[in-house]
Amino acid sequence: MKIGVPKETVAGERRVALTPDVAGRLVKAGFTVVVEQGAGASASFTDNAYRAAGATLAAKPGDVLGHSDVLLKLQLPAPADIKRCREGSALIALFQPAAEREAVAKLAARNLTVFSLALLPRITRAQAMDVLSSQATVAGYKAVLLAAGTAGRLFPMLVTAAGTLPPAKVLVLGAGVAGLQAIATARRLGAVVSAFDVRPAVKEQVESLGAKFVAMDLGEQAEAAGGYAKQLSEETHRRELAFIAQQVKDADIVITTAAIPGKPAPILITTDAVRGMRPGSVIVDLAAETGGNCELTEPGSDILEAGVAILGPKNLASTLPYHASQMYARNISTFLQYAVKDGALKLDFDDEIIRDTCVTHGGEVRKK
Repeated sequence: MKIGVPKETVAGERRVALTPDVAGRLVKAGFTVVVEQGAGASASFTDNAYRAAGATLAAKPGDVLGHSDVLLKLQLPAPADIKRCREGSALIALFQPAAEREAVAKLAARNLTVFSLALLPRITRAQAMDVLSSQATVAGYKAVLLAAGTAGRLFPMLVTAAGTLPPAKVLVLGAGVAGLQAIATARRLGAVVSAFDVRPAVKEQVESLGAKFVAMDLGEQAEAAGGYAKQLSEETHRRELAFIAQQVKDADIVITTAAIPGKPAPILITTDAVRGMRPGSVIVDLAAETGGNCELTEPGSDILEAGVAILGPKNLASTLPYHASQMYARNISTFLQYAVKDGALKLDFDDEIIRDTCVTHGGEVRKK
């Protein structure tokens, strides 16, 4: 089976779907791996490294897109590249079908079998394929660095000849993978960290990282299947907003990470709450790509409101492409080897991993 790795063409995307070491493992497992020249350059993986791993280098995108049995990517191909894909081939990538409906329809019309690892079920069998967790780890780390670079203060407490400087106060909203990584990173920089999450079960994880868990009595179940947070009732959400508004008043840095699978990000910080924060405070909204947790967030932009900096970064994992690519490559190769049996793609739609991730097959769109 021939595995193709095209160069990513979306602006700002620096990651690559397969790293040389993982490509080498696939070659040893019996796959033929073809990588477009320069595909890994933005992530610091050279063509020579792929060649040394046993991969074949292709000079043109069409040599990969039109001659591969399975394509491995991060972003979906551009419309012109979809036309170059071999009919009946497969594609594994990381995308939300609801946000890419036009491209998905074109892929189905091309008779590609397309999988989105963004739809992977959160079950034990799929842990080694969990790209959302691996990329969230990178984003949570980088969010703290962005905040530190934007804030006009130091994170740790320092005792100097000019007196003692108090540590920064960091509040993390949402204690999933990104939130926990943000907590750990802020703590390593010396900040005093607290965290809020609607799921009481994460309290122990937050405290194990040396942060304070800020709790409120919701009066309802806030955890859905798979460990994700679920949408709260209107009344409970109103109380939640008031509670968070009180917490952000004292924070120097607020990092928001709350998301609900398949839905817009919940608003956690209102305009009035922002205006109640101290000038010089910073909000880094990791939910910007799905609308944002802050009412004022502008996805892809940094703004200033009442002296508070609000950062809405998109595709943050791509800003640390070396390690983000390493983790993604391990995830996607695990999925590939799970879906391929005896050198051919085996589609068992009774298997929830295959069923949940398969977006198009047989010319039809299965996930909208």
